[in-house]
Amino acid sequence: MLNRRAALGLIATLPTLTAAPALALTASASARLADLLARAAAADAALSPTGPPGRRRPAGEPVFIDPLSDGWAAATLANKRQAAAELAGIDRAALTPAERIAHDVFARSLKQAIDFHDSGLFAIQRQLALNPSFGLHVELPDFVAGPGALFETEADCAAGLERLRLFAGHMDMTITRLKEGLAAGRVQPRVLVENVLKQVDAMLALPPAQTPFMAAITRLPPALAAEQQRWQAAYLAMVTGTVLPAYARWRVFLAGTYLPRAPVGPGRSATKDGDRLYAFELERHTTIPMAAQAIHDLGLSEVARIRAEFEAVRVQLGWQGDLKSLFEHVRTDPKFYCKSEAELIGRFAEIEGRIWQGIPRLFHRRPSAPFKVAPLPALGGQRGTGYYRAGPPDGVSPGILFFNMAMLDTRPIPTLETLTLHEGIPGHHFQITLVNEDKALPEVLKRGGSTAYAEGWGLYAESLGRELGMFQDPWQWFGHLDMEMLRAVRLVVDTGIHALGWSRDRAIAYMLDNTSMAPRDVAVEIDRYIAQPGQACAYKIGELSFARLRREAQAALGSRFDVRDFHDVCLDTGALPLAVLDAKVKDWIASGGGRVRQS
Repeated sequence: MLNRRAALGLIATLPTLTAAPALALTASASARLADLLARAAAADAALSPTGPPGRRRPAGEPVFIDPLSDGWAAATLANKRQAAAELAGIDRAALTPAERIAHDVFARSLKQAIDFHDSGLFAIQRQLALNPSFGLHVELPDFVAGPGALFETEADCAAGLERLRLFAGHMDMTITRLKEGLAAGRVQPRVLVENVLKQVDAMLALPPAQTPFMAAITRLPPALAAEQQRWQAAYLAMVTGTVLPAYARWRVFLAGTYLPRAPVGPGRSATKDGDRLYAFELERHTTIPMAAQAIHDLGLSEVARIRAEFEAVRVQLGWQGDLKSLFEHVRTDPKFYCKSEAELIGRFAEIEGRIWQGIPRLFHRRPSAPFKVAPLPALGGQRGTGYYRAGPPDGVSPGILFFNMAMLDTRPIPTLETLTLHEGIPGHHFQITLVNEDKALPEVLKRGGSTAYAEGWGLYAESLGRELGMFQDPWQWFGHLDMEMLRAVRLVVDTGIHALGWSRDRAIAYMLDNTSMAPRDVAVEIDRYIAQPGQACAYKIGELSFARLRREAQAALGSRFDVRDFHDVCLDTGALPLAVLDAKVKDWIASGGGRVRQS
């Protein structure tokens, strides 16, 4: 535990929330809120390990900040406390409706962050600092290999080199935190450690020049062409002499010291203080105070409902066997899988073209930035299906679905329409990029971290498929149900693993019984839930909230209901906590509906 003097000393070395300007106390409530949100956003960006994509670090600011360090923790907590004190002095009643939403979202995020640190849960969580899905050992390579890290000037190249040096320090800090966890009786499960080791081994197996750390420096702009050879040599030396040795130290520690002490039980309940941490994680991801058992029971109910729909489509397909045999047919018949990256990307493009035709019926607006699909940059064999990442908010740089091309033989063609709806149009591409392109929207709303909203919207977007003219092929409807079933199963297995003592094998068996997913895919999914407790529960809970609010709006407004207005109201202030979204939609209903721009 840091004493106050030490904490202040550490804060002094890192960017912090700037003081409120002297005129703030005499400014309007709106101006004070805007100023506070802008300063808080800048402080968060400054403390982000890499910084937002496309942002150049200001001179004097570290190009990489270790989120496991005491300095980061002290600076973050100090920033949140200062922001909360300033926010308390702003008259909420004097704000506009959109500003009140920003106020409420900000207040909630501040309280959550402060509680996380004050409760001791942050200190517990960083002692469990292994995440095969989103750990910096996989995220940083993706960041520096993609368009997020700028390599436009010699200063950018120098900053990137320093980033790699500091990243290697983070790798060593991770070992320090994991040792603290071992001493305190807090240890990650065996399967998670084994999966991280596979990622480490895959990185170490690459020739240094072929690692993702070298990708961007090999494609410098023409203005730096004369210096490219020099910079490539410098980067190769850094990768060879500093970065890869840090991965090697991970390997020695994880295999020799950590793994032998890792519990077989996969859930939070298998480690000290895991129950406290899981309760916090559930509420953080779902944004509602719902007990694990209640979520588990909801999942069982949804699984039963979707199985009934599966039975109907089984009959429509003319399948004579039971659902289990139908699932196995989809898993094993090669006709259901793409044979090449080009075929998969072509299918995505064709589906996208059909979706766009129906968008004007359901949406007033569309993002200016295009959407594209690209291969996952690094370590595909050890990672999940992929993820969406928005580009810089310039209206030109594409939002990208990074798809795991190592999984072509386990991603069925019948799921591709649904996947495009979720990750792209009108899913995450609309949900993230529309607010990123809205210059009037407070930054706190653009950065909304509500998993239940974001993934709930993605799942709700899947449900719009028939209204958009999709799912004409019953096999694509089968794929839609398969993916919806996956999200229902998540409620059951996530809570089962982390709260109810389920084994990894039991969770895998339950998912195989209820979906057509390939065994390898199922294992990857279950391991993801082990690594990210509670996150998987957010999808269904968020989607059910969007569906309920739409039903309520349609019933209350009758002929005045326009689904395009409803979607605008849902999307135009970013990823809100579900309680804030609920209040916003109900206020809109009470006002008589219609097209309302909040920002």
